[in-house]
Amino acid sequence: MTELDDDDVNRRANEKAALRKAAKAKILATKTIEKGLLIVHTGTGKGKSTAAFGLVLRALGHGFPVGIVQFVKGKWQTGERQSLERFADLVRYRTMGEGFTWETQDRARDIKAAGAAWDEAKAMLADSSLKLVLLDELNIVLRYDYLPVEDVVRVLVARRPDLHVIVTGRNAKPELIEAADLVTEMTLVKHPFRAGVKAQAGIEF
Repeated sequence: MTELDDDDVNRRANEKAALRKAAKAKILATKTIEKGLLIVHTGTGKGKSTAAFGLVLRALGHGFPVGIVQFVKGKWQTGERQSLERFADLVRYRTMGEGFTWETQDRARDIKAAGAAWDEAKAMLADSSLKLVLLDELNIVLRYDYLPVEDVVRVLVARRPDLHVIVTGRNAKPELIEAADLVTEMTLVKHPFRAGVKAQAGIEF
């Protein structure tokens, strides 16, 4: 290919890029609403809480106060909890769960723990100083009917207009998905656990 041919290819590519940029700018100009979002991370794949904590980190980068309630992972010493302890002035972190249901073997105890965690969550949702609230693994307790989904959705929908809320966990209830502004489903393609690899610090927790 000659130098002239290269120049022609580059010119055409630049023209197409300019058209794409103009089209995108036209679309962006119509997006004028700013509001707090109800975000749901669900699905069988790994990464639901991981992505949520990424949003927490992004919010902290802007200096936004954040609230976190963990509904299930009470007994786990997670890296995210230890990291966020360094931001005590911006983060309210409450680990309220009793562990996974197959660990406790006590449904009444799990329901009580879920109720206490939800009370803490409602207090955070009502705190006007918080910009974002993460309800980690709330979908799990809703799946097992430890909390009434109708009440939970009602409270989430009635939150103040500028508050972002993230809900994580498998098997999100249809009522929650319907109420959400953004829903992402993590799809399992391959997982090392199936090959005998155990959960590892820095990756799973």
